[in-house]
Amino acid sequence: MNIDFINPFLQSMSNVIATMASIESVQGEVSLKLDDVAHGDVTGLIGMVGEKTKGSLAISFKKEVILDITSRMLGETITEINDDVLDCVGEITNMVTGGAKNLLAEKGFDFDLATPVVINGESHDVVHKFKGNKITIPFSTEYGDFFVEICFEDIK
Repeated sequence: MNIDFINPFLQSMSNVIATMASIESVQGEVSLKLDDVAHGDVTGLIGMVGEKTKGSLAISFKKEVILDITSRMLGETITEINDDVLDCVGEITNMVTGGAKNLLAEKGFDFDLATPVVINGESHDVVHKFKGNKITIPFSTEYGDFFVEICFEDIK
């Protein structure tokens, strides 16, 4: 998978968290993911299909960090994963993918977005429905960790 194709998703992820929740994140090293088990407790998953490629993006949050992000975005203290948290994960997934879509359009890649699905629970699976390598990128914050997974079929 081409790093020039991945970077817009990572840039968009950092930008959304910094803008919407005033949280700075530090990106870890990119690695190949060999299983379907989520690294977090709540995951947003969205599919993307275009003429040149198709794939999916998942953002998986540890409980502590998504509670803090949701609290900051809503301006109220959230202490448990509830419908507001699940909605927030879906919205973050949309915003990150939309931001990356805009950046990739400048490079000649255009794709349509599906509606995100939010998965909740310890040790849940994230199944990317496209053929291709899955990569994962950890992000750390002072409030906890989250993980971006990207899976794209070969880019044409």
